[in-house]
Amino acid sequence: MIYLLFIICLLILIYNLFTRREVFGAEPAGKRLDRMKKSVHYKNKQFQNLSPTPSIAEGYSMPRVMYDFFFAKKDPYLKPHKIIPSIHTDLKNLPKDEDVFIWLGHSSYYIQTDGVSFLIDPVLSSYGSPVKFFNKAFLGSDIFKPEDIPQLDYLVITHDHYDHLDYPTVKSIRPKVDKVILPLGVGAHLEKWGYQQDQLIEEEWGAEVLLKNNIKITYTPARHFSGRRFSRNGTLWTSYVLETLSKKIFLGGDSGYDTHFKMIGEKFGPFDYAIIENGQYNEAWKYIHALPEDVIQASLDVNARNIIPVHSAKFALALHAWNEPLKSITHLGKQRNLTILTPMIGEPVDLNSADHQFKVWWED
Repeated sequence: MIYLLFIICLLILIYNLFTRREVFGAEPAGKRLDRMKKSVHYKNKQFQNLSPTPSIAEGYSMPRVMYDFFFAKKDPYLKPHKIIPSIHTDLKNLPKDEDVFIWLGHSSYYIQTDGVSFLIDPVLSSYGSPVKFFNKAFLGSDIFKPEDIPQLDYLVITHDHYDHLDYPTVKSIRPKVDKVILPLGVGAHLEKWGYQQDQLIEEEWGAEVLLKNNIKITYTPARHFSGRRFSRNGTLWTSYVLETLSKKIFLGGDSGYDTHFKMIGEKFGPFDYAIIENGQYNEAWKYIHALPEDVIQASLDVNARNIIPVHSAKFALALHAWNEPLKSITHLGKQRNLTILTPMIGEPVDLNSADHQFKVWWED
């Protein structure tokens, strides 16, 4: 019994020392926590989805999911056998009058529109986890580094998971960032990492914020969860509606399918572009990550003219082949006569063009 107690105490000590590292961020406290407690979406010390959202779907269990992830036979194409094709566009020298979308891999992308720059969920490390040796990026998918990022009007964060809120990237680009748009509670992490409180635009679902050049951003629901340690949902997760004088763009964040897509489409649609998560899915966690058929339905619900699938081709976070998400979404999109845009990492997408042509770069 003495040895058992010693081992338990030692494990607790190691855990506490490990999670004190800056990469884990900080827990909301003080006025920030008071704001969270007043939110209608915050109950029982956690943020809640609009619909009941189990982390594991019916017919599955956490032990089975963990066993499959670590011990089951993997798809031979879980990771690419060749270097991911990409284009290293010079972000710093893009003409300011150019309206452009550039995918940086996984869920990271750069948008410049109406003379204003946005960087969304940048993960520019070679890994998407709190440690360097886990969840490493595919070769060729990590060509963009923090030093490639230009001066930014807005850094935009959808939630605090490691594959969306990357500590090394966010800390490195801090001198280049004017303002940060992020959901309620997540500001605690950034303040710990050196950002000033007056830099943070930290709101919850339903909030509308007027940005530079008469651009408006609205916080809209997503069906997901949050957390950088073992506890969940201590900060909010979100999608966004970005409205300029000339276009509307839906920034989907991570989300399982639910009625919120229809609600967003009816209130804000139609959208010129919808950037929606498509990848790292599994039937076992379909409530928090969309399956390909859900991506199609969500795109129809928000009434998007052009769909840009992201959240794939950089990390192996699920058990499907690395290029299955792109194969599936383009196949399903053709069946429904939808416009699916599939640029390579770094390939500019002209947001004012009606004619987009891309290679089927994931088939090789």
